[in-house]
Amino acid sequence: MELYTIGFTQKRARDFFGLLRANGIRRLVDIRLKPGGQLSGFAKQDDLPYFLDQLADGCAYTHLPILAPTKEILSEYRASRNWRRYEERFLQLMGERNIPDILDRSIFDPTRCCLLCSEATPEHCHRRLVAELLTERWPNVNLTHL
Repeated sequence: MELYTIGFTQKRARDFFGLLRANGIRRLVDIRLKPGGQLSGFAKQDDLPYFLDQLADGCAYTHLPILAPTKEILSEYRASRNWRRYEERFLQLMGERNIPDILDRSIFDPTRCCLLCSEATPEHCHRRLVAELLTERWPNVNLTHL
């Protein structure tokens, strides 16, 4: 399985949809807590399915909030900027939610799937943590950060 990740901030719509198209992404899995927020710009939940269909060769859209952090974990991180603590709490949350065992793998496989979050790069973003968890627990997953 080919698994990708992408963030929309610091990207123009042309670059964002171009990356999805160039990498043959067939499903974008939105793992944001609030995908309809006003700061989402072209990546608002209500608009994204249309843009994906028109600008990314019919790419499907799925929102999986079970892969998002809680408001409390996110608020604590924004206040403290303590990434190590955030990572610890988020991975504990994923364990409590029994991720990835409860996920329907057919959402991810055999399509070229991409996890979406807002952060420009994966280093300090929960999408990297989710992607690494999936690659550790599921066989034959190749991970690429866009």
